[in-house]
Parts: sequence; C-alpha cells; structure tokens
Amino acid sequence: MGIDLDRHHVRGTHRKAPKSENVYLQVLVKLYRFLARRTESNFNKVVLRRLFMSRINRPPVSLSRIVSNVSESHKGKTIVVIGTITDDNRLLTVPKMSVAALRFTATARARIEKAGGETLTLDQLALRAPTGANTLLLRGPKNAREAVKHFGFGPHSHKEALRAEQGTEVREGSWTQKVSWFQGLKDSRNNIHFLCRLVVHMILASGII
Repeated sequence: MGIDLDRHHVRGTHRKAPKSENVYLQVLVKLYRFLARRTESNFNKVVLRRLFMSRINRPPVSLSRIVSNVSESHKGKTIVVIGTITDDNRLLTVPKMSVAALRFTATARARIEKAGGETLTLDQLALRAPTGANTLLLRGPKNAREAVKHFGFGPHSHKEALRAEQGTEVREGSWTQKVSWFQGLKDSRNNIHFLCRLVVHMILASGII
C-alpha cells in the first residue's frame, strides 16, 4: 500500500475524544457515546460532538439568552446547554423552566430553583430523555470573545486595533505615546521657557527697550 502524497502530512482536525482529563466529562463521553451508537437519535450525536469541544467552542449561556430563545411553543421542554449557565443581573424575573447543562454558576442555579424550575446534570438528562425527546438544545455565541474583535489581516474597518497598557506607555498598533505624568510636566515646563524666550526676543526686536 502506497503513501498518499497529497494528504501525507494533513492532520485530521475533528476530535474523537475530549482533551480534558476531567473524570466527570470522561464519564459523560462514555455514556453519550453508548447512546449515540445504540439509538437512532441525532440529539445524542450532537451532544457527544459538543462534549469533545474545547472550552472556547463551548461558550457560556446566560439566563437572559435562554429566556429570549424560549417561546410559548417551547414551554414544558427541557433546555439543554453543553456548557456553563451564567446569571444576568439585567434579567429581573426568571420564569419557571427546566435546564440541563454541564455546569451552573451559583447565582444562576439559585435563581432557577427560586423560580420553581429545576437544574439537571447531563447524566440525569440521559435517564429522563435518552433520545433527547422534548428538549431544546442551545449554545452560546462563539465569536463574542474580546480576542475575536482583533482577528483578520490588514487595517480593515471592522478590525479593532490592539491596545496594551504597560507601565507609562500606551501602545496602539505600531504607535507609542508617552503618557507619563513626569514627562508631561517636563514638556509643559519646556514650553513655558520657550514662550518666555520668544516674548523677550520679540520685545528686543521691536525696539521698545
């Protein structure tokens, strides 16, 4: 059997297992790998693929995003997020809902349970809905990170310049501007001396003295 010269050094980019060594995540992968193999449900295959993903590709989902995506037709369904559920202080009232996720922040869990809802783990979801019936699968915005704003080549209008404050320098792109307080004092003092010398020179040149 020969070597495929065209794809000799091409690396397969899709994951077949998570990189994380988290024991709970490994157990979930084992569970949903079994469900994806033994059931004909695409839900389990999608959940398994998302369990493989890195944390950047599993962005958090806030309570406000869940509420905005749940309509009247979704009432009674279990919301599933393969990631973290976070709180949102801008959301004043949280409706009663059932949410299953990898992780909940403490305030998000408290607000859901206070509203009469329930928070489920993904293994509890597998017992309740092994085929993903009566569920709504959501995920957060993957490109909402600060770093994504600076991606791209060249000075495009949609690309934000890099700014990194280090000590007394503010760097924006390739330009460096001194903002030191002492430097500002020294510059203002030099300007005053220059103005005084200019005034004296003009008086002498006019012949008033």
